[in-house]
Amino acid sequence: MELPIILTSFLVSALIGISVRHRRLIEASSIAASAVAFVESILVSLKVASSGSYVPFSFFYVDSLGAIVMLIIACVGLAVAVYSVEYLRQETAKGIIGLTRVRQYFVLMDLFIAAMFLAVTAGSPIVTWISIEATTLSTAFLISFYNKPSAMEAAWKYLIINSIGLLLGFFGTLLYFIPLTSLQGSGFVSWQLLAANTAHFDPLIAKIAFVFVLIGYWTKAGLVPMHTWLPDAHSKAPAPISALLSGVLLNVAFIMVLRFKNITDAVVGVSFSRNFLILFGVISMLVAALIILTQTNYKRLLAYSSIENMGIVSLGFGFGGIGAFAAILHMIYHALIKSTLFLSAGTVLLKYSSTKIARVTGVLAALTVTGILFLTAFLFITGTPPFGIFLTKIFILSAGIKTHPAVVLVALFSMVVLFVGFFKHVTAMSFGKTPEGIKAGEGSVWLVVPPLALIAAASYLSFHVPGFLFALINGAAAHY
Repeated sequence: MELPIILTSFLVSALIGISVRHRRLIEASSIAASAVAFVESILVSLKVASSGSYVPFSFFYVDSLGAIVMLIIACVGLAVAVYSVEYLRQETAKGIIGLTRVRQYFVLMDLFIAAMFLAVTAGSPIVTWISIEATTLSTAFLISFYNKPSAMEAAWKYLIINSIGLLLGFFGTLLYFIPLTSLQGSGFVSWQLLAANTAHFDPLIAKIAFVFVLIGYWTKAGLVPMHTWLPDAHSKAPAPISALLSGVLLNVAFIMVLRFKNITDAVVGVSFSRNFLILFGVISMLVAALIILTQTNYKRLLAYSSIENMGIVSLGFGFGGIGAFAAILHMIYHALIKSTLFLSAGTVLLKYSSTKIARVTGVLAALTVTGILFLTAFLFITGTPPFGIFLTKIFILSAGIKTHPAVVLVALFSMVVLFVGFFKHVTAMSFGKTPEGIKAGEGSVWLVVPPLALIAAASYLSFHVPGFLFALINGAAAHY
């Protein structure tokens, strides 16, 4: 009953946000829903770690990778819910938003998180597609939350590009159903049914279907060249929503590609899909690294970093072996640390009222704790030892050094360029003289606790992976 409880808790919270005007009740219900999802996700993960998969009803299906992404959604979702309360209160105090906007925010955020949970737990590819589309609709309004012309433009760009991409992905999904048309049954097509009937697939149709699915879901995952919406959307959304978009949604979309990849591999072999993952992974890393050098907006800087990290994950699964294991661990680290960076960026925005790098100096003096968190998270996300991403990058590159040495060299070059660009911008923000009129202090401990909890979790996982999580990662790596 864990999965229905998770979905119900968020729907109830959304209904409370729609029907009542008591701000504290709306805030409390959203945090409570996220807390329930956190506990239930741990219970589901423990079951999957012990049994390999969890199918409480025919409608739901959770494998090892799905359980890992559930944990990511739950952890980041809870941190974002707690952070959002104080973040929106400070924006309300400044006169930026009112109660109506606050209600809209929590309703849409609850629906957004519920849709992501449904996407990773749905037993049907069609329901999965509907859930991913639902995340587009809910987040489009969150991206345009402040009603500024640039935010409206980013929301429309996000809506149009992702809707077209997902439409192509839906067409590819339907192509996978062709071999099932002659089968007798209830009409419910599950992931297990598709995997069980790969012997009936035509190899050519499987290749065409995978290309369409790849374009569709990779548009949502933000890999080059389908990435053009991502920097605009992530930079214009409220900071807590940016954390969910970069830290969580990209992973949700990526694992859909992996599920179809397994089915395609059973029909045409692994080299077909792996070549795509390797090619677009390294291109995404290179493009993101070069653009970061010239960034002037720190939220866009973080958005391009997400593109680079999804490229690293793609490389890991493309290389296979230890690369796949490291890629899954990298997904976890990236989710926690990128969310830390975006939440810290939200606190910086509250203090400086600008996302321009040139206008933000002396963060360590004005926001000491947030500044330290931001610097530490920067070192973590760029793969500086002894943090976990250093090891995942080493393992991913080592997995491909024999078979794809040129790709590894380009990837290594991209990592160095990204570090240099990131370092230049972060140090410019962190040091120097604080502008006049900026008072020191975060203003509330609740702007510090959520990002601190996320980076603490990532740091702990850098040195010790709990047994059940290791079993999930190992099982997912073996399967994908």
